[in-house]
Amino acid sequence: MSFSAGVKEELLRTQPEKTCCMLSEISAYTQSIASLRLAGGGRIKVVYETENAALAKRIFLLLKKRLEITATLSFARYPRLGGRRACLLTVNEQDSRHLLVSLRMIREEEGGDVFKGVPRAAMTRRCCRSAFLRAAFLGAGAMTNPEKGYRLEFVSSESRADILTGILEKSGLSCHTTDRRGSRIVYIKKGDDVVGCLALMGAHQALMEMENIRINRDSRNLANRATNCDQANLNKQLSAGAKQAAAITAYSLKHSLAGLPKDLQELGRLRMLNPDVSLTELGGMLSTPVGKSGVNHKMRKLMNLITEETDENEGEKE
Repeated sequence: MSFSAGVKEELLRTQPEKTCCMLSEISAYTQSIASLRLAGGGRIKVVYETENAALAKRIFLLLKKRLEITATLSFARYPRLGGRRACLLTVNEQDSRHLLVSLRMIREEEGGDVFKGVPRAAMTRRCCRSAFLRAAFLGAGAMTNPEKGYRLEFVSSESRADILTGILEKSGLSCHTTDRRGSRIVYIKKGDDVVGCLALMGAHQALMEMENIRINRDSRNLANRATNCDQANLNKQLSAGAKQAAAITAYSLKHSLAGLPKDLQELGRLRMLNPDVSLTELGGMLSTPVGKSGVNHKMRKLMNLITEETDENEGEKE
């Protein structure tokens, strides 16, 4: 099971208790997975379509409990989509009108009903925003496995995207929009905001799992950075040792090390033979071992002598 499917399975176990939250859920399902179909004479039917049988059952029960609407269940198979089977919940003409009026998608006026389309009333209650987002995710949402990245998205239309964006921003969650295959995608990509959205929807088990994954990812990233830093320091150290050995070798071939103080002669020969070792290790190889600072002091002195001799020779040539 994918991480996204696991989130949906957990959300399906979360039952709304308040009547306002039930209506918010129904509103989100109507906006995300329902279609309006003409029934003749200006009448319409609302049809919910989903491949998830558990979700179809949830919508059926919500309609029955909150609006006393009994939808008709049927199934459709789409050969062009690999034989995909979908559950259809059809609401009859009379109940469809009752449903749309309850969702404020139809306004009753003296001259007849006026279709308002997508309701834009703001949801001031946190519980209703939570119910709406939960239903929007169950209907047309997806989430990337946190092991691969952080992204939670809702597939929507341009008009419905404004509602989703407003609800997310009102809940303190940063979101973005993009277009994909004729649909408007509202998505969250920041890890903290994805966690916040899971908490708001009520997916607490998925939230904890994601937090564990985030901790492990952060630990691995920290270890990788430390390893890369150590490797960079080692490369720097090896590069410096190789340069010292090359300079000492060039000096020795031209002038010999015999003219240098004995302690610098010993250090120079050791460096030529061991260009890869650290200054600490080099200090331990001396006949009279010294620490890193002592070796560093002697090495700077040796390199200064070599540099001065090289500069003098180049000056004489000029």
